Parts: sequence; C-alpha cells; structure tokens
Amino acid sequence: MSVPTAAELELDDIQRGVLSPRPTPYAATYLAFRTDDRAHGRQLMRGLSGAVASAADPVSPLGETWVSVAVTCAGLEALGVPRSSLDTFAWEFRQGMAARAKALSDVGESGPDNWEAPLGSRDVHVVITAVAPDPLLLEAAMDRARPAYELLTGVTAIWRQDCYALPTETEHFGYRDGVSHPAVEGSGIPGSNQLEVPLKAGEFVLGYPDELGGVQLPQPAVLGRNGSYAVFRKLHQKVAAFRNYLRDNATGPPDEELIAAKIMGRWRSGAPLALAPRCDDPELGADPYRRNTFLYERDDPAGFTTPGGCHIRRANPRDASVAGEVRLHRMIRRGAVYGPPLPEGDLEDDGADRGLMFAFIGAHPGRQFEFVQSEWMNDGVFFGAGDTRDPVAGSADGSAGYTVPRRPLRRRLAPLPRFVVTRGGEYCFLPSLSALRWLGGLRD
Repeated sequence: MSVPTAAELELDDIQRGVLSPRPTPYAATYLAFRTDDRAHGRQLMRGLSGAVASAADPVSPLGETWVSVAVTCAGLEALGVPRSSLDTFAWEFRQGMAARAKALSDVGESGPDNWEAPLGSRDVHVVITAVAPDPLLLEAAMDRARPAYELLTGVTAIWRQDCYALPTETEHFGYRDGVSHPAVEGSGIPGSNQLEVPLKAGEFVLGYPDELGGVQLPQPAVLGRNGSYAVFRKLHQKVAAFRNYLRDNATGPPDEELIAAKIMGRWRSGAPLALAPRCDDPELGADPYRRNTFLYERDDPAGFTTPGGCHIRRANPRDASVAGEVRLHRMIRRGAVYGPPLPEGDLEDDGADRGLMFAFIGAHPGRQFEFVQSEWMNDGVFFGAGDTRDPVAGSADGSAGYTVPRRPLRRRLAPLPRFVVTRGGEYCFLPSLSALRWLGGLRD
C-alpha cells in the first residue's frame, strides 16, 4: 500500500476532532466506558462510526458540533485486537498514563494513587468526547451518539466530566487560553502563527510522512492509517493559592498583573509580552490574527521581554535555540475548563473542584507530549536554568523560586508551590472512521 502525501490527506476518513479548532464559546463532555462484552464493544464501534463527523465536513449537521471516539490500549484488547497488532502501537500508549507517572512528574499529590477513579485504570476502554457551541447543541450531539451505547448491556458508562469554554476564552487562573495551534499540511486549516511554516501531516496523523520523513503506521494499515494518539488529562487548579502568590510577591495590583504576565508569557487578555512588553493590550489579545504571530530569537534571545522560563516559552520555544528541534515537539493542544469559577478577588479556597481538561493530539506521544512535559515543563536545562520548572503547570515542590530577567538586576520571586495537580488521565488512540468500522467488524 502506498503512503499518501500531504496533498492527499484523506480528510473524509479522519475524525473531525483531530484537526478542527473548537468553537468559541463551547460546551464539552468526556464520557468513559468499560467494555465487558466483546460483541457489544464491537457493536459500539459500528454505531459510533455513524455519529462521528470527518475532517472533510466543514460544517456538521449540527453546526460547529461533533463527537470524537478514542480507545485505550486496554480497550483495543477488550475488542479483540491481536497482540501482534497492539505491539505496533507507540509504547507509551501501550503502557498507559499511570505507568508513565514518574516520567510525567505525576508524583506526590499528583500520583496515580490519588487519581480520580477510574482514571488510569484498565477499566477505561472507550472515551467519547462531544463538543458544541452551547449546552443545548451539546445535548443534541450526545443524542446522536447515545443510540450507539444506550441498549448495550455489555458496555457500561463509568465516568463523565462536563466542561466548557467561556466567550472570553479564559481559564480559572484568568488567562485567555487556546491561543496557539499549528498549521498542518493538507488540512486546509491555518495555524495561529503566520510566521510558522505548516508542519508535515505525519506529525499529527498516522500513515503520513513526518518532519523527519518517517511514517508511523500501526498495523494492520486499515486500523492505523488516518488515526492519531490523544492524551487526556484532568488537571485541578489551585486558584486561591495562585492569587495569593501573586499578591504576596507584588507591590500592588499593577505589579500583580506584571508578575502574572512574566510567569505566563502573556497578559491575561491574551496579548503576548513579545508584542506588548510594557502594558496589557486587550485589543491585541482578542485578535486571533495578531496575538500569536511572533518569534523570540531575533528580538529577545535573553528573555528580557518574555522570560525563558515562562509557561508559553517552555511549551513552545518557537525559533529559540534550545535543546531539541522545536518542530519535532509541536503539539495540537485542546483545553476546556471544568468546575465553577472562584469568585473574582476571593483569596480563600472554597473546596470546589475546578481546573482544566487538557487534550493533546499527535502521532508521536513520546517526542511530543512526553518530551515537552518532562524536558521543557519540568526541567530548565534546555534554556540554561538548571532544574527549574514551569511556574504555572510544573511539578513545583516549594523549593525553587522564579527569576524574571531584568536590567540592571534580575528579579527573584519567592519559591513556587504547585498550582496544578493531576487528577488522572489516559493515553488513547483516535481511530479513523474506516478503522472504527473495522473494529466493529472484528470476529473471534
């Protein structure tokens, strides 16, 4: 079988949720299932194949609304996929997220022993994700998927997480989220940074050449081609602790906002320090065509404007000279908040569970998600800062502070506590539409 080129990207076979940006605002639901009866699991795959929109559909029957289907390695086993096939998938996927906890710095309160059941267990087999512009359309999307599983006694819904994105696109710490996404060759969807050359399709979709010219293709090809890997993580945010850290290290409210920007790399409006170095620019932050079009190396190699240790520069160093070729570690990232907001100005934790449902999509979970998580987010060697960690999402333990480059003297902030705690997650495979039908047609 010949390998398709980027120009031949088979959009009609790729799940729409792989490449399509989510609408703003939107509501979303994650629903996890356990398969106890193989025949019913296969029937579930057949039913869901008719509910999933493809990437070729510019508008689904319900507008900017779609359903995605992901399967864990344990789920593929439960469906009867033979070991010889499973062994051709990425080994991180085969191990599962709980087994990768140490590499991901999911330790202590973020460790698998403290995860929300059943996340990280072998009971999670299938994850359905529905996305829609509002709760009513979300329910309509779930109605399209519900006939595929509601009468199957051998398939049990075991976990659900409802989440959303506000019209302001902000998450619980108050920052505009979802600003950056790469362009993928052959997708027809522009990237958010007009200075970034589109990435090879094989970085995100299996069965196509990647940036190194290689092709990742789990076997048989009908199962692997046009699929992707997905990483789902439920991340609890300690909002009161974050607000208190800003207040305790600042000289007043304007300084709080400056520290918040130096920690994230963007003002809370979404305006990047690279383009608004002295003060916030909400008009820039709201402009999707301008707010992400910038580089670092030419104008700010030392990080005096955008610190090398800030969140967005760690997650995507762009053109900066760092350990690791940046294009080999680019990710498609999706985020949605869950839980009620902590009222504006409150500095006491009210005990509510709130945070972010994080999703990574790509073809290389090891050198994309895991590399960024371990080498860039939880280490500082790549930009000459020792073992320092990401100030927002890193696994801080209260032993290291945060340094803001500044002339004539740098500014050192107090030791950072951990602001984000992992509540659980899964490594999944997003089959193509034809692969869903193939899984549904398996025979013992």
